[in-house]
Amino acid sequence: RLRDHIYADFNYMRTNDLGCIEFSGRYPDNLVEEINNYSICAGVIARTVDFDIIHSHDWLTYPAGIHAKQVSGKPLVIHVHATEFDRSRGKPNPTVFGIEKDGMTHADHIITVSNLTRDTVINHYGIDPAKVTTVHNAVTPLTPEQLNVPEHKSKDKVVTFLGRITMQKGPEYFVETAAKVLKNNPNVRFVMAGSGDMMNKMILLAAERGIADRFHFPGFQKGAQVYEMLKASDVYVMPSVSEPFGISPLEAMQMGVPSIISKQSGCAEILTNVIKTDYWDIDAMADAINSIVTYPAMYNQLREDGLAEVNRITWDKAGQKVIDIYNKVLNK
Repeated sequence: RLRDHIYADFNYMRTNDLGCIEFSGRYPDNLVEEINNYSICAGVIARTVDFDIIHSHDWLTYPAGIHAKQVSGKPLVIHVHATEFDRSRGKPNPTVFGIEKDGMTHADHIITVSNLTRDTVINHYGIDPAKVTTVHNAVTPLTPEQLNVPEHKSKDKVVTFLGRITMQKGPEYFVETAAKVLKNNPNVRFVMAGSGDMMNKMILLAAERGIADRFHFPGFQKGAQVYEMLKASDVYVMPSVSEPFGISPLEAMQMGVPSIISKQSGCAEILTNVIKTDYWDIDAMADAINSIVTYPAMYNQLREDGLAEVNRITWDKAGQKVIDIYNKVLNK
């Protein structure tokens, strides 16, 4: 019976000298094969371990969750952090879409990180609304070391984009907005930190707009570098086209950086002390940046109220909602 199952196909399994399946831990070309192997391992574990519930995150682990459910009969909760519609700007890869839909169909309950994502699950994947609950993400309190990283303030105002430079994140809107701001205010620097498949395109776009001398591409930032970069920023911008949640503006707010976010982001549902614009509205984004870098009162208000707001958004509250969902599923 197991062999009939879509995700338990042992024919293609490659094992090493110890008879173990090796995982790259990355996103290899044979990703679907790795996902299949992972689901086989999950089935083996589900037979040997005592547990109450299965919780799978995003499409990479849905097949493992389904397999573990079929082996154990225990309920499956899946957590949707993003869908293929978000990653592809609405042109989903059919294999990924199929795996996602399968996970959603088999799940006893679905947690989404925003109502935006919940609507996508209901409308694009045809899932019963009663089965889908939103639990907004939160943010981890910063340590004193993170808060007190060295400060490298420039005499110019600094506007920062921090994230993957991919089409989902709307990087071209950030570059176009920068060109608009710099027409009226030459004393601003723009930083696009991160890496991604659109990076070279963005470097060329900045050059085409004649703003390359005011635009910085420091590459992928990690650990303390992220907090140093935020501390040096006067404005944080997240112009995502489709952002299921978006934790990065919350991290910017924790560092006291006024933030501008797209209305097309899940975090816009829970944040008040930020400026929200449509991702495509470069005029509105440019106006918001100009206002923040020009008027100290506006800068200070967003900084202080944003900080107070973000400190109330805790993982404890999110975790309690997840526990409530577990209890609901187990009491069925």
